[in-house]
Amino acid sequence: MMNVAVGIVLIGYLLGSIPTAVIVSRRVAGVDIRTLGDANMGARNVSRTLGWKPAVVVAVVDFAKGFAPVVLAKALGLSLTWQIAAGVAALLGHDFPLFAGFRGGQGLATTLGVLMTLAPGEMVIGLMVYGLLYLLTRNSDLGAGVGIGLTVLLMVLGGQPVGLVLATLAMILSIPAKQALDRPRRMRLQKM
Repeated sequence: MMNVAVGIVLIGYLLGSIPTAVIVSRRVAGVDIRTLGDANMGARNVSRTLGWKPAVVVAVVDFAKGFAPVVLAKALGLSLTWQIAAGVAALLGHDFPLFAGFRGGQGLATTLGVLMTLAPGEMVIGLMVYGLLYLLTRNSDLGAGVGIGLTVLLMVLGGQPVGLVLATLAMILSIPAKQALDRPRRMRLQKM
């Protein structure tokens, strides 16, 4: 069973490493999204630079990259620890993709996919709050921050395992950490 669990984690990383935004931007416009807009390999940058239709494709696939390995781990009867590991591996693959020179995105959609499998009730409420705040303010960062914060609070109040709550916090905090890590490269690209 250990070999199966390790294999699922590896599959999670490889799925996460699929550079969706790079593939879509090359197909749609013949460019690498990491050279456009804010140089982030994510749906928001795709939306700003190439339009909402390619951005929806990127968001859905990036979400699925987090969702699929955790569902697979669950289907194979792996423990919660291995399910979390599969999700974290997908996030690491998205952030540091093997298939894109280890220069990836920040992982919001992939994190949401992981959480949708591990805490679906809380995540649905968090996504609804995000959507409502975005519609009211047009501020994605505000909506995401409040929605994800509410998701974590609901997980705590709902008695989710401490390990899951801590892993969720780590995945969420990895988003601004990756943003800070990418900032120098993105600033260089934007000056060009």
